[in-house]
Amino acid sequence: MKIVICGSMSFAREMLEAQKILEAQGHQVVIPRFTEEHAKQRLPKNEDANRKREYDLIRDYYWKILESDAILVLNYDAHGIQGYIGGNSFLEMGFAHVLGKSIYLLYPIPNMNYADEMQAMDPIILHGNLSKLSVKS
Repeated sequence: MKIVICGSMSFAREMLEAQKILEAQGHQVVIPRFTEEHAKQRLPKNEDANRKREYDLIRDYYWKILESDAILVLNYDAHGIQGYIGGNSFLEMGFAHVLGKSIYLLYPIPNMNYADEMQAMDPIILHGNLSKLSVKS
């Protein structure tokens, strides 16, 4: 299965670790551009609007999601919220939903203003276990 990993760039190291685990399971994995640079702290923890425009990062990830089977949102705790899902990841969930792709969350849907919208997308919750990842039928 081809899986696109989504999440805050503050979790760049975790993205690289998830990529290794999923590839060892036989999946093809796509990670955000500049993940390795973020993991090595050569770039700020999050992409600002200018960088997103300069590299067309939002549209670029849409095309990657289009070509995938599923997305995996690495929703670790952040900003005092369990299972935090930020704006970019929420957009990516929306892209995947509209495109009919499977949506996986590493942890349960967070208690946020847009929790109802996330629930309506029927994501599959992995409860921290990447081995549960499979194509939704």
